Amino acid sequence: MRPSVLAHRRNSRGMTLIEVLIAIVIFAVGLLGIAALQVAGLRYTKGSQARSVAALQAENMIDRMRANSIGVDSDFYLAVDPESIDCDSADCSPTQLAAFDYARWLSETRQALGVKRNDGLTNVDAKVNATICIDSTPNDGTSTSWACDNTGNVYAIKIEWQERSLARAGKVTDTYSNSSGSGADTGFVLNRFVMRFIP
Repeated sequence: MRPSVLAHRRNSRGMTLIEVLIAIVIFAVGLLGIAALQVAGLRYTKGSQARSVAALQAENMIDRMRANSIGVDSDFYLAVDPESIDCDSADCSPTQLAAFDYARWLSETRQALGVKRNDGLTNVDAKVNATICIDSTPNDGTSTSWACDNTGNVYAIKIEWQERSLARAGKVTDTYSNSSGSGADTGFVLNRFVMRFIP
């Protein structure tokens, strides 16, 4: 065999190895990109699921209010008293029914959007808050000051909850906590849902 042919084969072998290594690196970068897209997709799916749950919970409260028209006409849902009687097992006045509806609804909303409670008691997770009010500008305010102006005849149901972000520090666990300390907020983003309606 001629020396020039041998030299050409040696050079080809070296070039093929480099090409394979480059292909592996490109393939690995592509896989990392696909994994990042998958994680982002899961995060956005979780967020849209939470918004759907908030919408269902708002509709649930609207149905409760429409079933107690005397309570709505008397504004019992705007200044709700603490729950005093279980209206599932006893007859209630419109005032008692409004208090019962609101307390159960808020607990269910906290159970659906916040930290789950498995002992059957009322969920008082401070990271999920909601209110019912008459408000001509429903998109303002926060859970510490809802900014309801009581103008007009359109009701607003405002729900706020915290959702984990990617930068969640300390890997907060999913155990029930009634803590409202500011340290627990690290790594969470505040979400809000507002539904307006005329009962």
